[in-house]
Amino acid sequence: MNRLAGVTSPYLLQHADNPVDWWPWTPEAFAEARRRDLPVLLSVGYSACHWCHVMAHESFEDATTAAYLNEHFVPVKVDREERPDVDAVYMEAVQAATGHGGWPMTVFLTPDAEPFYFGTYFPPEPRHGMPSFLQVLQGVSQAWTDRRDEVGEVAGNIVRELSGRSLAFGGDGAPGPQELAQALLGLTREYDERYGGFGGAPKFPPSMTVEFLLRHHARTKAEGALQMAADTCEAMARGGIYDQLGGGFARYSVDREWIVPHFEKMLYDNALLCRVYAHLWRATGSDLARRVALETADFMVRELRTAEGAFASALDADSDDGTGKHVEGAFYVWTPGQLRSVLGEEDAAYAAQHFGVTEEGTFEEGASVLRLPQDAGVADAERVERIRRRLFEAREERPRPGRDDKVVAAWNGLAIAALAETGAYFDRPDLVERATEAADLLVRLHMDTGARLARTSRDGHVGANAGVLEDYADVAEGFLALAGVTGEGVWLEFAGFLLDIVLDRFTGEAGALYDTAHDSEQLIRRPQDPTDNAAPSGWSAAAGALLSYAAHTGSEAHRTAAEGALGVVKALGPRAPRFISWGLAVAEALLDGPREVAVVGAPDDPAAGALHRTALLGTAPGAVVAFGRPRTADPHTAGPGAGAPGAAEPDPGDEEFPLLRDRPLVGGRPAAYVCHHFTCDAPTTDPAELARKLAD
Repeated sequence: MNRLAGVTSPYLLQHADNPVDWWPWTPEAFAEARRRDLPVLLSVGYSACHWCHVMAHESFEDATTAAYLNEHFVPVKVDREERPDVDAVYMEAVQAATGHGGWPMTVFLTPDAEPFYFGTYFPPEPRHGMPSFLQVLQGVSQAWTDRRDEVGEVAGNIVRELSGRSLAFGGDGAPGPQELAQALLGLTREYDERYGGFGGAPKFPPSMTVEFLLRHHARTKAEGALQMAADTCEAMARGGIYDQLGGGFARYSVDREWIVPHFEKMLYDNALLCRVYAHLWRATGSDLARRVALETADFMVRELRTAEGAFASALDADSDDGTGKHVEGAFYVWTPGQLRSVLGEEDAAYAAQHFGVTEEGTFEEGASVLRLPQDAGVADAERVERIRRRLFEAREERPRPGRDDKVVAAWNGLAIAALAETGAYFDRPDLVERATEAADLLVRLHMDTGARLARTSRDGHVGANAGVLEDYADVAEGFLALAGVTGEGVWLEFAGFLLDIVLDRFTGEAGALYDTAHDSEQLIRRPQDPTDNAAPSGWSAAAGALLSYAAHTGSEAHRTAAEGALGVVKALGPRAPRFISWGLAVAEALLDGPREVAVVGAPDDPAAGALHRTALLGTAPGAVVAFGRPRTADPHTAGPGAGAPGAAEPDPGDEEFPLLRDRPLVGGRPAAYVCHHFTCDAPTTDPAELARKLAD
């Protein structure tokens, strides 16, 4: 029976025609395991995962392996992007048992969902000391049949060990300047001075770490923090991890030098990096940062935008190499011969030098990943752009990588924030419009489910899985950024709705947060992880959104929750800064206030627009911006005529921006107020003075 045919996950649909009799993660699957008295094989992956595809082709498409699996197990397939809670719980068990983890994740469970044997990828034949997948299946089945008591004891011990784990919350408040200085020192020790970034190979883009460094520099003026951020961003932008033709970043680099990427492209990486490069430009004026931010935004819109107006999850690493064989990186790499066939001898020789293409190749079979060792001179700029355009157009004729077109709420929240801010900084109203359309879809589709936020949708159909903490937090973050850029307070209201649910359903004691709501499906452990990985943890993201919302509204409940959540950053930040970087960035905002900027004036008034843009370009960590018409009459014109026809009238929509209350025009002119906890400095009508206030 094909039970995957009706699901919304593209990853599960990729396995719908396997000879394996897959079940989705449902109570019925475990009831079937109890009925047949068989263990469950849990296989977890995602659509852009290269080794997931490899194992599927080698084992799950093999009739002999599938027949044995169907007879001796109840096989359950999970998309980790749809069910991050299931993935997190069993990945914790895998890592505790083996010391490492990854995808595909292979876990054997009792019918009560208790794990007892673990692994990741298993080959079809014994290889490099690893047993074959069929050997693993046979060994587990024999243990289940002959040593059931031992299996039950192992499973029970694992569940008890996981249930007994606790987190150190810090207990005595949010981190202060000392802890953040210690975190910076820790990052300095791990910094790769030669190639940028942190640690060795493989290297992942440290987007959240760079955001912390930028905020730390803005608060303390520490030049070393800014230098690490700028040098890391330049190294990535010049490396093969960045698509030199179409923009956008691959998931990670397999080497220390950022040359050869693992070619899959994830929405969350590109949203985070787009925003970071825009913030780097805001801090430094770097032309390279500006170009990369805009190209990455355009990549997301061009390659990942769905017909409904939101953004798809990922592009695969693999594509057809032209012979019918799926090969990693085939869409992106070039040989000198391919350059010559597109450009001719002279331009091909120039392009090879400019993009680092060699006869030996930097990838496989003499192919090279395009890089940008150095910028072209002014005289060659037009030639380089012409070459880029011709190569891009030629590449468009190649078979394209597959696209996972499910919409994940959290990652769309990150994309909304990135596109809104990038569009505002660089006068690209089209990007702000794309951000607004994605936000509209989340409200119409993902939030139209009662008091729940749905995690995923596909083709306009909402998935069955409830949102986890990162969904509520990242979508709120996107709505808050959109509110600041557009001056539309309704986005602040939607953010408040989501964050009230966080306070009600995701909070624990002593500032703790859980990844799932208290009334969600009960797993063997309620997942709870404050550490940032490839994207902000739900914990850190919630702390940031709660703090921003409190700055907008003056809500002490939301600010107190944010401060409590940051206790874990105080405990972990000085010891493991790379793994709680978004929490550190939020802590920088807390130490700075964060500042609240109210800009009052008509949206179509150029003077008001100049103040609004200046406010958005301020580098004060985590500053929030409210923009709209004043809600009180100008005191310089107040008097008997106040309230008469022609006098200043409040905009009903500004009821949604508490920061605008009692902030009048100054002398009839638009004005900006810089505030801390709703206590404001003297207003200014001068953008230059506003910039100075935000830089101090």
